[in-house]
Amino acid sequence: MIIEIHQPEIEALIEQRMATGEFASIEDLLLRSLEASPLAGSLKRDEDVQAKPEKQNFSDFLLNSPLHGSGLVVERIKDVPRIIEF
Repeated sequence: MIIEIHQPEIEALIEQRMATGEFASIEDLLLRSLEASPLAGSLKRDEDVQAKPEKQNFSDFLLNSPLHGSGLVVERIKDVPRIIEF
């Protein structure tokens, strides 16, 4: 299959995403983008829908978050106890 891109904005977005090194190929980028689209969720097979969802811990939730790989840095502020004078 040959896909032609006629809009320079789309081509620039693809080039930006490929430059991050997150995708092995353009096919990988397209596959992951299509799988993440809302329509992909509605096309699941019956056996996938009937299966019970696996319980995840908080770490799994964060790793599977849409923000994973976005470069967002979340840091915890160290709580410094206040000094109480008697």
